[in-house]
Amino acid sequence: MRGSLTSLLIAAAPILGALSFSANAGDLPTEKAVLTAPPLVPPPITRSHPAKVVVELEVVEKVMPIAEGVEYTFWTFGGTVPGKFIRVRKGDTVEFHLMNHPGNKLPHNIDLHAVTGPGGGASSTFTAPGHRTRFTFKALNPGLYIYHCATAPVGMHIANGMYGLIYVQPEDPLPKVDREYYVVQGDFYTPGDFGKKGNQPFSMKRAIDENPSYVLFNGSASSLVGDNALKAKVGETVRLFVGNGGPNLVSSFHVIGEIFDKVYFEGGIRAQEHVQTTLIPAGGSAIVEFKLDTNGTYILVDHSIFRTFNKGTLGMLKVDGEQDKAVYSGKELDEIYLGDESVATQIKAQSDKKDEKPKIARVETKKLDGAALFAKNCAMCHQAQGQGIPGVFPPLAKADYLMKIAKSGDRSELVKIVLQGKTGKITVNGQEYNGVMTPVSGLSDDELATLLTYVTNTWGNQAKSFTKTEVEKYRKGLGAAGGNMDAHP
Repeated sequence: MRGSLTSLLIAAAPILGALSFSANAGDLPTEKAVLTAPPLVPPPITRSHPAKVVVELEVVEKVMPIAEGVEYTFWTFGGTVPGKFIRVRKGDTVEFHLMNHPGNKLPHNIDLHAVTGPGGGASSTFTAPGHRTRFTFKALNPGLYIYHCATAPVGMHIANGMYGLIYVQPEDPLPKVDREYYVVQGDFYTPGDFGKKGNQPFSMKRAIDENPSYVLFNGSASSLVGDNALKAKVGETVRLFVGNGGPNLVSSFHVIGEIFDKVYFEGGIRAQEHVQTTLIPAGGSAIVEFKLDTNGTYILVDHSIFRTFNKGTLGMLKVDGEQDKAVYSGKELDEIYLGDESVATQIKAQSDKKDEKPKIARVETKKLDGAALFAKNCAMCHQAQGQGIPGVFPPLAKADYLMKIAKSGDRSELVKIVLQGKTGKITVNGQEYNGVMTPVSGLSDDELATLLTYVTNTWGNQAKSFTKTEVEKYRKGLGAAGGNMDAHP
């Protein structure tokens, strides 16, 4: 009799536990979670007690642009890549509903790294198209956690964009900041290389070889640039919730021109201070904070830097307000340096000869100025001989787009592009480009005239030289923004 009773109690234990769990959850106030699409973050939770939080998340398979002129069929949580940001509080009981849109073709589930339990919820949420599943968990541990699909083949589901972040806010929340944003890196695998036009399918071979065509913030090469750039003001403190969906690559997250005042590394609650670059593993996260001390455009990158300039991990944070020259002066000096003293001596000797015109030395010096300015400000993207990178950065050498403006009556567009940058579609020598040129800062009118003259009269280009007076006139026509941009990686 005793053995039978013991067996009965063991068999009933899961049911009794579930009833106890439900009873405790039933005593809590209930609220529906606010979910936000990237790069937005739900507002901080202000209550000081646990609650029952209902989360409803829909899986949607949809075609979206991965780059300009390139479409990809993403599998998404909530219709975005990354999926909707989820914010709960430590101690909350979370009732999680996963819906698979009836128009989808495949079953999906969800593994939340914030869940304590088998599969992180995956075993309870295998959901066919047109179905809804539900499970409940208690948010035991504070921190920032990745969630992702775990349906086989798991790597393919993640590589198609099925990941996002869930933040379990500590009982003692982090200090208030002025702005919070949501950024997740992911690597994508298509048969065509970066920028190849048309609808690109998933490539399992490239995924297995860990050779991505794209490495992106928030699922698109244009997600955080131009009109989509993050925004803030001088004096504000920004908190970025940063994740890495993977499925393969580790991220070296960095913001050019800023130092992270605090990094809550690996998404935990302990912070390191004064950090330049932080590693975020695939399936991991970090929280970074920094105060903005001066204006300009700050560039978000994966410091595995070829990914940024050749595969897409480039974002922008545009900061309005006054420049603090005590923090950053901008360029104060740019003069000729000739490392080979014999060359310097020869030029000086030419200018000293009575039968030689000093103008010869000045022309040579001007050419050296232009080459130095180009090497410092432009060559990284447009390459040393102005040849550009096909499909990524347009050429300057024998470039019809450039020369048409340089030979026109109004050449202000070239001054504007250098000083304010350019985002959007252009066609150069019959090839379409749609990327981002970040502004070049700190150039005087004379330096900008020298740079433009060099670019429009080198590598087979030929146009009238730019003058300091011409550049000054064009700069004034641009207004206050003409020379205040302060970013170029």
